[in-house]
Amino acid sequence: MTEKTNSLTGSGQTNAQSTTQTTVQDLLLFGETLFSNSEIYFGHGTDSAWDEAVCLLSFVLGLPPNADTSVLNKKLTKSQISEAKCLFERRVSERLPAPYLTGQAWFCGLPFMVDSRVLIPRSPIAHLVMNYFEPWLATEPSHILDLCTGGGCIGISCAYGFQEAQVLLSDICGEALDVANINIQNHALGKRVRTVQSDLFSALAGQRFDLIVSNPPYVDADDLSHMPQEFHHEPKLALASGFDGLDFTRRLLSEASDYLMDKGLLIVEVGNSSVALEEAFPSVPFLWFEFEEGDGGVFMLTREQLLAHKDLFS
Repeated sequence: MTEKTNSLTGSGQTNAQSTTQTTVQDLLLFGETLFSNSEIYFGHGTDSAWDEAVCLLSFVLGLPPNADTSVLNKKLTKSQISEAKCLFERRVSERLPAPYLTGQAWFCGLPFMVDSRVLIPRSPIAHLVMNYFEPWLATEPSHILDLCTGGGCIGISCAYGFQEAQVLLSDICGEALDVANINIQNHALGKRVRTVQSDLFSALAGQRFDLIVSNPPYVDADDLSHMPQEFHHEPKLALASGFDGLDFTRRLLSEASDYLMDKGLLIVEVGNSSVALEEAFPSVPFLWFEFEEGDGGVFMLTREQLLAHKDLFS
């Protein structure tokens, strides 16, 4: 149900006013038209008016966003139509990202509880997780740290991929960790995944990891001031990182080698701040991942590389 197919072509007219004949297809077309004629911004798990409508209606129907297109001709009940249209209208009038309206986001094909205490997961690190970080991980990791975890999506997804690994979810924000703990419980991973409240590595003394993954704050001051309204519903603490977006990343680069195993890897998303990072440290051999979807801004460094350039980061 995530793509428009030939079965959706036709007059383009929606029958959404009829509570006895309205189908999934009709209501999706209604939502697509409503969103296309509004000023809402797509960027929290969807990139089009159609996919946004799919996200919200799928939630109402209890379906995953990638449900089979056979549901398109399904007749909807009056209550389903009313609930979906209410979500559609709130999406436009309040400019709330769809996952905050539903309380649910998908990451690595897994559902996660989200609310305004945490960033909505959309990191391209998902591509690496789903491919088990191959070929860069020499062996399967036994200890993984998800730094700046928010709702725990990256770390919990890693726990699915590496089923013998112990995973630590760390964040400075206690409210974010409350959400992460709910997600740990929802995925029944309490035996292998735990949380810790920490400012960077302050509460992790003596611990070392085979893999550290992080989607830290990296939005620079100029970008933050010009972000669409939807982003201002997310916690500023999870977005802003100083004038050039690198306040946190500089600290991370300076300290990460002390918390990695000898063959350990550091993988970090810095988004658009990748340009500033390259300019700040031109001699550092950042490995920048390239993804089919065109997402970027994710780098990798080994512990050996971090140690070799530690003086630059300090």
